[in-house]
Amino acid sequence: MDARETDLPLVIQGGMGAAVSGWALARAVSLRGQLGVVSGTGADAAFARRLQLGDVGGHLRRAIDAFPLPEMAHRVRDRYFRAHGKAPEAPFKSKPMPMLRPSKALTELNVLANFAEVYLAKFGHQGRIGINLLEKIQLPTLPALFGAMLAGVDFVLIGAGIPRQIPAVLDSLSRLEPTQLRLDVSGAEPGEEFFAELDPRDYAPEALERLNRPQFIAIVSSTALATTLVRKCSPPVDGLVIEGPTAGGHNAPPRGTLILDDNREPIYGAKDLPDLEAIRALGVPFWLAGSYGSPEKLREAIGLGATGIQVGTAFAFCEESGITPELKREVLQQSAAGTLQVFTDSQASPTGFPFKVIHIDATLSEPSVFEGRTRICDLGYLRQLYRKEDGTVGYRCPGEPIDDFVAKGGNSGDCSGRKCLCNGLMATVGLGQVRKGVAEPPIVTAGDDAASVAAFLPPGRTTYNAGDVLDKLLGTCPQPAA
Repeated sequence: MDARETDLPLVIQGGMGAAVSGWALARAVSLRGQLGVVSGTGADAAFARRLQLGDVGGHLRRAIDAFPLPEMAHRVRDRYFRAHGKAPEAPFKSKPMPMLRPSKALTELNVLANFAEVYLAKFGHQGRIGINLLEKIQLPTLPALFGAMLAGVDFVLIGAGIPRQIPAVLDSLSRLEPTQLRLDVSGAEPGEEFFAELDPRDYAPEALERLNRPQFIAIVSSTALATTLVRKCSPPVDGLVIEGPTAGGHNAPPRGTLILDDNREPIYGAKDLPDLEAIRALGVPFWLAGSYGSPEKLREAIGLGATGIQVGTAFAFCEESGITPELKREVLQQSAAGTLQVFTDSQASPTGFPFKVIHIDATLSEPSVFEGRTRICDLGYLRQLYRKEDGTVGYRCPGEPIDDFVAKGGNSGDCSGRKCLCNGLMATVGLGQVRKGVAEPPIVTAGDDAASVAAFLPPGRTTYNAGDVLDKLLGTCPQPAA
């Protein structure tokens, strides 16, 4: 069936971070009447680096030309664009790291980068587009949301935390009011609060009176959090994605004491299963995620009262995704051969959340590659904010040089096994930094059902596209429950 016959999509394409779910993938899904989603995570770095590679196809410059403040857009273009691209062995020009009080140049880059992703995804059709962000990456959130809203984004999806501030933030940004986002700062004293701030009027045309307010879908893993976001947020969330621990990327840790199995993966139990009866009683649309990427699971989800499903892994390895062709080819070959392994690594992420990793040679999944990499933190998305003795905010990351982390009050034990996801995931989409001629190694994340992605390959083909995924998922789909 065609989801345009209903108010809400049956399939939400997962908003996979660091340019995996870029505008081309989101557009392909949206053209089929489902919800295509771009990732706002790392959009500024991806935008700056693609400009430095010469903006192949001219798409980013097309978005730059459409931005409503030409002088601002041209400042960003002139800072990063290289008409003939950079040499393969040359490093990318760095951009500023996220800060409590970012430079104007960084804010402009964030606003423009997220505008471009949404603008290009929506160009030339009436389909709906969403943007995905992570609650744990708070500092770029306001400019990312505002840039996406300038381009007319229809939905905002945020998980990996408790995004209870977002509905009010969207209201404020839509009215072009000065907007604050309260930040999580380790060591903050009782009653002490820190805020990121954005005045939309600094980055919007004078004649603009307001922006359309997108719907907000929170990505959660527990019934308690879902209930809080529906009943205690003002305004409440517009919908929920209920994500299980088999989904790719970051997973919520198991409830209670962390226990690892013999393979050193977290053990999830009955406490980690959401109460779908209670969630259905909340009265808002919800989608199920985490190994729901099959027509059978879509029918099951609708039978349980869900509006549909969110699917990430199947789209991650299709032709339109941002993952490099070489890595996609390796994953598809492993899937077809039945040898693909997804490991839920309780140590990989600097956040401390479990993180799904596919084992692929020459990536950070190999201990020798991880140990041979020189520690550096120069993108800074996953840095922790902490209160310094003088009351100001500092930044530290368990993935940075251990001595630096300890000097900032961190515990050296927290650095064990921590991987630089920021640099690794940028390398996964072909935008890895090069230092002294050595390229950053990638890291590939996906849900447990990556083992079966070869099932989306049409007969006689070695790749598949977003349309093939949707054909398989929607081939015999029933009407959603009223």
